[in-house]
Amino acid sequence: MPPTFSMLVDWLDYQQRVHARGIDLGLDRVREVWRRMGAPRIARTVITVGGTNGKGSTVAFLQAMLRAGGMHVGAYTSPHILRYNERVRINDEEAADEALIAAFERIETARGADRVDAIPLTYFEFGTLAAFDIFSRANLDVALLEVGLGGRLDAVNLIDADAAIVTTVDLDHMEWLGNDRESIGREKAGIFRAGKPAIIGESDPPHSLIENALRIGARLMRHGRDYAAQVENDGWTWRSGGTQLHLPMPVLSAPAQIANAAAAIAALHALRESLCWHPEAIAHGVRVARVAGRLQQIACLPQVIVDVAHNPQAARELARWLDTNRVAGKNLAVFGALSDKDVAGILRALHSRIAQWHLAGLESESPRGLPVEELARRVRDLMPDADISEHRDVGAALRTARSDAGSNDRILVFGSFFVVAAVMRACDVHA
Repeated sequence: MPPTFSMLVDWLDYQQRVHARGIDLGLDRVREVWRRMGAPRIARTVITVGGTNGKGSTVAFLQAMLRAGGMHVGAYTSPHILRYNERVRINDEEAADEALIAAFERIETARGADRVDAIPLTYFEFGTLAAFDIFSRANLDVALLEVGLGGRLDAVNLIDADAAIVTTVDLDHMEWLGNDRESIGREKAGIFRAGKPAIIGESDPPHSLIENALRIGARLMRHGRDYAAQVENDGWTWRSGGTQLHLPMPVLSAPAQIANAAAAIAALHALRESLCWHPEAIAHGVRVARVAGRLQQIACLPQVIVDVAHNPQAARELARWLDTNRVAGKNLAVFGALSDKDVAGILRALHSRIAQWHLAGLESESPRGLPVEELARRVRDLMPDADISEHRDVGAALRTARSDAGSNDRILVFGSFFVVAAVMRACDVHA
């Protein structure tokens, strides 16, 4: 008999035990389960968003713009920060436990959980199929799907999108995607489809991303060539061909958020024949879009800023923000990392901007979490003179940072979704 759990937490615990590996890239297993579930259409229009960084923010811009235009919108993103339900949203409302449990029960039946030849699924694949199932029952105008890892073999790529965005390509998840931007770009290009808009959100993408889009006959739209974004004194302007929009600055404050918003607008412009083109709704969406854990201030005196930056590209973006958003005092860091992350690359981007490092062990948050002793060793190898303190967990690191910080200082919390989540819980902040 397939398992029957009445609590969402029990389902999630079970899903982490079903498959021998946490990551198992490939579409054959998940495609067969979806076929057995009837493979219904999940929305009238689907937009997929991939890339190294900026995916969640781009989905947030799309969601806000479409909702302002009166669209019925579902959004699937990962990972979550505080609640699993954050991953599946319809019209800005998180999926209820009951809806997720019902979807998991249908997935269990379809994969033949009571048979010896049951199809194994990973935790991520369960969640992706549950999102598809919930969306298919919601009569959506648009479904927004964030790619989890890579693109070509990610479970999200099971759905043929009407438009696909690749925000940026940089070095992350290299053990799965390759050791250089060209290899990673080739994997991320797998979300593009023949004859469909393929939006590239950076002006200097790897050649492999462009070549694969052209090879399959996708309708390529490149930032800096087919559309452009120009910051001005009183906002910014988006242009493509004869279309021009003058837009407000986004609440999301990282420098890259203009590029993320511009890519979202490019997708809507490319789909303007099937989705109504509403310049006023687009401007409103740019102005109000929010996403938790992206340069989010959660406390003041001293100021505490949380950001999910966890790879070198995101750390460079964080450094750019620090350079243009200075404080009267100093910057202190609460930093933890997963074992497979490029800690040295993150430190190189930020070391000169941080006066004190409060390092936190993450092994209690994730099996992949670095113990603080190993994290401290990596920090000292690169920055032997750095002012660092070691803490068994994120909560302890935050307490010491707050004790050390003056009212004019800033505490920057980053390195992992797990670090941000732990601090938001400690400060009783809701995502």
